[in-house]
Amino acid sequence: MLLLDTAAVPRAERVDAFRAAMGEASVPCRIDHEDPSGGVRARMHLWEFGSANLFTADSTGFRLLRTSRHLRMEATPVVALAFQASGVGRFSQFDAESAVRDDSLMLSDLTGPYAFSWGGWGGSRAFQIPYEHLALPVDVVRRAGPRLRASPLHGLVRAHLQRLADRAEQLSLDPGAASLGRATTELVRALLVSAAGDVAIRPQVRAETLVSRVLVYAQQHLAEPDLTPERIARAHNVSVRLLYRSCAEAGLSLEQWIIGRRLEEARALLAAPAGRQRAIASVAQACGFSDPSHFARRFRAAFGLSPRDWQHLPR
Repeated sequence: MLLLDTAAVPRAERVDAFRAAMGEASVPCRIDHEDPSGGVRARMHLWEFGSANLFTADSTGFRLLRTSRHLRMEATPVVALAFQASGVGRFSQFDAESAVRDDSLMLSDLTGPYAFSWGGWGGSRAFQIPYEHLALPVDVVRRAGPRLRASPLHGLVRAHLQRLADRAEQLSLDPGAASLGRATTELVRALLVSAAGDVAIRPQVRAETLVSRVLVYAQQHLAEPDLTPERIARAHNVSVRLLYRSCAEAGLSLEQWIIGRRLEEARALLAAPAGRQRAIASVAQACGFSDPSHFARRFRAAFGLSPRDWQHLPR
């Protein structure tokens, strides 16, 4: 959902429009702009994923400040995990300050005071989760904030959020959007427990989030023909038997899920302008199929057309 595009707002009204959009997407706060006299430019979206959402903002420089006064205003307790799409953010909370770049994640506990800013043109992508759905103690969340990069899950979660942001419009309209939101919340939960070093609840969270972590891992390695259950189990330090049992309890056939995702990737690739010029065997290989004939049979069974017929359909 588009919250704001200042290109359609008179210059004199952009500061108020920016504050209204920010208030709709997040929690009460104070906002100061680098050039409030009319140089404010911004584009903001809010994408719903069940109880969680993805807030995207691209704008000229500003400073956001949430104070004790703002905390007294009624608002849903929320945690936001964000990254910079462009520019360098400056974040401070609970006596810790950091520069937020495009390769790192930033955790904001919106139940506490904080400050966030960037200069010039910048962009941020924030996945926002109500505390009640994150289901973690406040002290675990706050310990994790400054230590996210120390977790081995940091890169996996960062890559997942990037993919979510890149395809937010399409994914938020999908019938599985709420399930995707829950899976993303579980990944964030696992990252925070890992970063906080909470030994007491780590085994429970690792078990609860295994399927979500497996699916993100599989999505990132779809193009590799050797993506087998055995390899996936080794990557997550579990037995193949436990992997199958966890997937079955979640109502999921892992092999069929991988094939389905590969076929969807192939279908999208064949429909793209560049993909319409590629050889079918090349597309099959790019999507993890080592045998073009097997790929063609599975594609026809799934979509009712051969890959070549789909490739040449008028768009």
